[in-house]
Amino acid sequence: MGASKPPNFSWVSEGVVAGLGMPREPGHYRYLLEGGVRHLVSLTERPPPNHGCCPQIHLHHLPVPDFTPPSPQIIQRFLRVVEVAKGRGEAVAVHCALGQGRTGTLLGCYLGTERGLSGAEAVREIRRLRPGSIETPEQERAVLEFCGSLRAGQAPEAP
Repeated sequence: MGASKPPNFSWVSEGVVAGLGMPREPGHYRYLLEGGVRHLVSLTERPPPNHGCCPQIHLHHLPVPDFTPPSPQIIQRFLRVVEVAKGRGEAVAVHCALGQGRTGTLLGCYLGTERGLSGAEAVREIRRLRPGSIETPEQERAVLEFCGSLRAGQAPEAP
């Protein structure tokens, strides 16, 4: 069986960070692997099925309840995974169930960090790149607060 594009997959930073819905089939993992993804951040309560089929992809399981925002600690852990992977020339993909709420929240925080965007700019940009991202007011507030702390020169809460 060949590679098949996972649901709702797209790059937010080409070859560096991507978002997607939960990968379910071995072909989804092969697609990620062929795209240079070596780190899969899973935000669902249960790890994704078949993740053992591609041992070259390291699974980082950071469960966040559906429709809630990732905590500051989870945001920092995600950004650390991205930083380490980027230093190795490896890509990171992050997923929740559909790749919208929890995934969009983390990707919005990534954009704020990477591009120096305000929270409102990061929310607008991730919604432009990945329509449907950041589903709840609490998730939006998490991005606004995280980016606000960056712009205020405060170190966000460490893991």
